[in-house]
Amino acid sequence: MVSGAGGGGNDVQWCFSQVKGAIDDDVAEADIISTVEFNHSGELLATGDKGGRVVIFQQETENKSQPQCRSEYNVYSTFQSHEPEFDYLKSLEIEEKINKIRWLPQKNAAQFLLSTNDKTIKLWKISERDKRPEGYNLKEEDGRYRDATTITTLRVPVFRPMDLMVEASPRRVFANAHTYHINSISVNSDNETYLSADDLRINLWHLEITDRSFNIVDIKPANMEELTEVITAAEFHPHQCNTFVYSSSKGTIRLCDMRASALCDKHSKLFEEPEDPSNRSFFSEIISSISDVKFSHNGRYMMTRDYLSVKIWDLNMENRPVHEYLRSKLCSLYENDCIFDKFECCWNGNDSVVMTGSYNNFFRMLDRTQRRDVTLEASRESCKPRQVLKPRRVCAGGKRKKDEISVDSLDFNKKILHTAWHPQENIIAVATTNNLYIFQEKVN
Repeated sequence: MVSGAGGGGNDVQWCFSQVKGAIDDDVAEADIISTVEFNHSGELLATGDKGGRVVIFQQETENKSQPQCRSEYNVYSTFQSHEPEFDYLKSLEIEEKINKIRWLPQKNAAQFLLSTNDKTIKLWKISERDKRPEGYNLKEEDGRYRDATTITTLRVPVFRPMDLMVEASPRRVFANAHTYHINSISVNSDNETYLSADDLRINLWHLEITDRSFNIVDIKPANMEELTEVITAAEFHPHQCNTFVYSSSKGTIRLCDMRASALCDKHSKLFEEPEDPSNRSFFSEIISSISDVKFSHNGRYMMTRDYLSVKIWDLNMENRPVHEYLRSKLCSLYENDCIFDKFECCWNGNDSVVMTGSYNNFFRMLDRTQRRDVTLEASRESCKPRQVLKPRRVCAGGKRKKDEISVDSLDFNKKILHTAWHPQENIIAVATTNNLYIFQEKVN
């Protein structure tokens, strides 16, 4: 097994904790989960779906008599973040699907998050109310205004306890800045600015200013027929507010420094792996496209995910394949469009383990220090409380061992694209089509 957020050499046994969402085979398109994100403390877990909804789960406070129940997450708030729109100038429908959610660091009792669909980013405030004012002079309790002639005494309004109410209110709407579909948003470490990236441009926003953003990367050629690559993901460095990276469909990652120039057309560093000529094929360009890029929490490493592998970059480059066994299936994956799936990746709390999803509802953890990995499965069969997950092995060809799964029997309609790891504990969330599975470290 793989060591986890607590670090050290102790092996972690993962067990089932919860599954959210309806367990049935008939899945509505609007219920398909499109993003998963823990907040900075791990107390809240947000999911966005194709129906434009954001559902926030809250971690229950630890019960001293039942320490094994510490990771129970229950629904805290649900709200409609985006609605379907229509662009009349281009005669295009704008989907309500939530592409990304990013939490802002907490500064007061309220929580703030950014959510985006293809075109519009919104800043939401999530706040609690457990008291309400009573005893107004000019209004009745139901809100109707009183007849001024009947008011003979002056009352001092008081706060009375009420049932807890969680309110989600939109504080800012950042619109009309992207011609192409937004694929990334990332909050800067200065907690005042954030970036948003689409296929050809990256914009820098101030969280207080909605009508103006600064274009910091623009790779759009003068003649669109000369277009050879698009931006696939972008992220700010966790500690250096002037540094960000963006990845491309050609498999390159560019590190940019905003101190160098206002428009970061020239990168400070370029990360790419030379292609092995023996692996060159019709699919090479498609599978080299990077679907996700994430800095480690300490900011020293960077992880990228392409179709077949996860790569961890220091300035000395390491590489761990994720599902090399799929190389033999690229033809059928191309025919059923699976080859265009965009898998995300995430780090554990101390940057020693990375996690990413795969097909057949498999997800993989790769221990960076011990160079070991394990494949686990999110399935209904392992939904018994505290049931330990058994490692899975895929046989790429040749003689199959007893407990191995043949690559031909993998279900490519079942896939885990979105994963998240609690920033401080060994608790993970993985999204299958419309279900959110939560697993935790087995506590003896």
